[in-house]
Amino acid sequence: MKTTIAIVMMLAAGSLAAVAAQEEEKPYFATIGSDGIQHVEIVGGSYFFKPGHIVVKVNVPVELKVRKEAGMVPHNIAMNSPEAGIVFDVSLGEEPKIVKFTPVKTGRYSMYCDKKLLFFKSHREKGMEGVLEVVE
Repeated sequence: MKTTIAIVMMLAAGSLAAVAAQEEEKPYFATIGSDGIQHVEIVGGSYFFKPGHIVVKVNVPVELKVRKEAGMVPHNIAMNSPEAGIVFDVSLGEEPKIVKFTPVKTGRYSMYCDKKLLFFKSHREKGMEGVLEVVE
């Protein structure tokens, strides 16, 4: 019994540490290539995006190279912020796909996976959500 309690406590502590690490993730600042485009690579997986907080410059074109980790679970990446010029919904596969847009308004905008199985929480509700921050 003591062993079972110890194992459960260790698993809980590990889960809390993982959540804390995700919340403390430092922002990833997009690099501007010689082509004048901000380039970012994003990987989606079991209820996460990496990087989960991306910073880009306003009025500078952005090119996201998106894919998912290997596995059977379907994922997508979506943003619905028309006021900022950012609207897309792309199914993720193991082969990278390119998403292009030019943000026209500063602010913080959600990127998320809206996939869901019947009667279960959506992937977004399970934490598969990130932030695209647009700055001057």
